[in-house]
Amino acid sequence: MFTTSSLSGSKPEQYAQLAEQARALLAGERDRIANAANLSALVHHALPDLNWVGFYFFDGTELVVGPFQGLPACVRIPLDRGVCGAAASSRQTQRVEDVDAFPGHIACDSASRSELVVPLELDGQLLGVFDIDSPRPGRFDADDQQGLETIAGIFLDSLR
Repeated sequence: MFTTSSLSGSKPEQYAQLAEQARALLAGERDRIANAANLSALVHHALPDLNWVGFYFFDGTELVVGPFQGLPACVRIPLDRGVCGAAASSRQTQRVEDVDAFPGHIACDSASRSELVVPLELDGQLLGVFDIDSPRPGRFDADDQQGLETIAGIFLDSLR
């Protein structure tokens, strides 16, 4: 049985602890769905002020919702729409302080005010995105971005 421990210290120290927990949780498992489900739950319960954490997987045409924690989500997202589409098409992390100011934002959960989306590439191919939403404007900073990019990398490493 896996149990989480409380995070302590500075934000970078907390993300280092979360990364250790993520590695332990995903160790020895290569199934994409299982790992995405467990990682979504881990991050959702470990970090404050989040209302949605999950994955969208690229089906060759668009992003399709995968495992997540939060309210029901948009099922399909075109690559030319929203924060998730921007991350997938640019292959760059999108950190948005105010989603209402983001052109083409898709409001799957009207409570979301800020968002961080990390693109997932495996062997040069787009696998999808790791999407984290908050009901608090400006919730994500550079430490969050670096920490969540590390967590996304741990997910990708688990699939190799």
